[in-house]
Amino acid sequence: MAKFIIKGQKPLKGDIKVGGAKNLALKVIPATVLTSESVIVSNLPRIEDIDKSLQMFSELGFSFEKKGSSIIFSARRPKTTDLPAKLADKFRTSIMFVGPLLARFKEVRFPHPGGCVIGAGGRPIDLFLDGFSALGAEIKIEDRFYFIKAKKLKGCDFFFPKISVTGTESLMMTACLAEGKTVLRNCAMEPEIKCLADFLNSCGAKISGAGTSTITIIGVKKIKGGTIKIIPDRIETGSFAIMAAATNSEITIKNCNPEHVSILLAVFKKIGVNFDIGRNWIKIKKSSSLKPYNIQTHEYPGFPTDLQSPYAVLMTQAKGASLIHETIYDRRLIWTDMLSQMGASIVMCDPHRVVITGPSKLYGKKLISPDIRAGIGLVIAALIAKGRTEIDNIYQIDRGYEKLDERLRKLGADIIRVDNN
Repeated sequence: MAKFIIKGQKPLKGDIKVGGAKNLALKVIPATVLTSESVIVSNLPRIEDIDKSLQMFSELGFSFEKKGSSIIFSARRPKTTDLPAKLADKFRTSIMFVGPLLARFKEVRFPHPGGCVIGAGGRPIDLFLDGFSALGAEIKIEDRFYFIKAKKLKGCDFFFPKISVTGTESLMMTACLAEGKTVLRNCAMEPEIKCLADFLNSCGAKISGAGTSTITIIGVKKIKGGTIKIIPDRIETGSFAIMAAATNSEITIKNCNPEHVSILLAVFKKIGVNFDIGRNWIKIKKSSSLKPYNIQTHEYPGFPTDLQSPYAVLMTQAKGASLIHETIYDRRLIWTDMLSQMGASIVMCDPHRVVITGPSKLYGKKLISPDIRAGIGLVIAALIAKGRTEIDNIYQIDRGYEKLDERLRKLGADIIRVDNN
């Protein structure tokens, strides 16, 4: 297992480009299963989770061809509609293949999806199963495997009891080939959802309302091929912006959409981070000091849970106390114990809230990354810290950030990747 070795307190400066949005790309690949025609996808991020999604596509018997910076997908005939357990267990978004397979081939078999610490069995898939059932599918569960069949899917009126990005996207895709009208209510409103809907509509789907809380889908008999360019990753954008602010560096984040991180930029104004923005760039400038500011994670357009970890690191450098309230995932604050080990002043009030008091001097430690976003938080902490930090299990970081060490070295960071084997 590879690890990062980081020597902190090195001055950072320069430009860093944002890659394609992981949270769109991981839905577009399964969406290509809805059509027998070719789909061309460009600007896919080269990260672990995308590699697994491509592997899943191949394991199902479909083919893809890399052509320059694009990939051409062809899902003509499946070898199987069973998701391979060993692969599905490694990344949670494997479940995104279920809806398209069910919609087009009328049956699918899959294990409970896996992932990192916060994506393991503790994250149920009830919303998916309830949605498939509402569309007319029959569901059987045996030995942690789910068997779903449907002679014919029919449109329905479905209310999400809990806002779910992947649930919204999954049922939206599935309903594209269902008979009649489907209305999805209390939907997630992330920009990736609208982009996915726009792509499907360009291929013949009839989706309206994506990006709002109510989405209407009129089923069609066929989805055609098409093309899509993956939008910039807003979480990577935010992570790099916070990294620049936390290290008090002058860094320009390029190839991004500032509008997609509006909430973070609003917080930056509150806490004293200096920045400029353009159409597709954000320049973080040096700041004299940082003010504390409480945040509560929330679905888009609120403060993203995926930026909670980097923001927690940023607040270790602010003058005063800040409350971080995680409302999306139960176990996503556990990682802050590692920040405490590095010297941060953190009080855990309960599993959902911590109080961070700064500014704190951080010191290098040997750490293990528990998940993607905590991993980037630890990297940022290591860049601030005095001395040497080792971060093990960086496989988790590689799942979300393409060639992170190479990009950070170009900014001046002292970071190397070491293979433990």
